[in-house]
Amino acid sequence: MGFLYLGGLLVSLVGMVVLDRRFGLFFWRDARRAAVVLVAGLVLFLVWDLIGIATGVFFRGETSVLTGIQLAPELPLEEPVFLALLIYTAMDVFGALNAPRKGAVR
Repeated sequence: MGFLYLGGLLVSLVGMVVLDRRFGLFFWRDARRAAVVLVAGLVLFLVWDLIGIATGVFFRGETSVLTGIQLAPELPLEEPVFLALLIYTAMDVFGALNAPRKGAVR
């Protein structure tokens, strides 16, 4: 049961990739730009997390659904996967809201 959360995150991330592919929302519209946005967002949020951990604001709670693998003190393996899902979701929503509409007058 220790991989339940990570598995759910990965399934959700695959779902976002499928939606992106099907509708050409972000990566399938401009892969290079999307990769830069994803990596920059991931770095920003991981730095944010590390600052929060260092100041005692963020900490890892005990639960049986996490793998127990720590990338750093108080930083579980699931955190960067969650952040990637969060960023990818925001990218897909942005892409959907800015997609050209069929039949729209320009």
